[in-house]
Amino acid sequence: MEQNKKPLTSIGVVDEALPNTLFRVRLEGENEQTLTYLSGRMRMYRIKVLVGDRVEVERDPYGGKGRIVKRL
Repeated sequence: MEQNKKPLTSIGVVDEALPNTLFRVRLEGENEQTLTYLSGRMRMYRIKVLVGDRVEVERDPYGGKGRIVKRL
């Protein structure tokens, strides 16, 4: 397994804020929403994510939850 493989990233807009730092994000170019959570660094530095914010999401290649890594 390759260690230096870059994760799949996408840009999206937060549609809904859920409990336990979960969010529903609509990715650009797709009609469906995906369930995402905040990355550890965003939790550590207490970066707030609100409904309507544009965010960068690392997507799981197997179709699970995504991880919000940056607020744009």
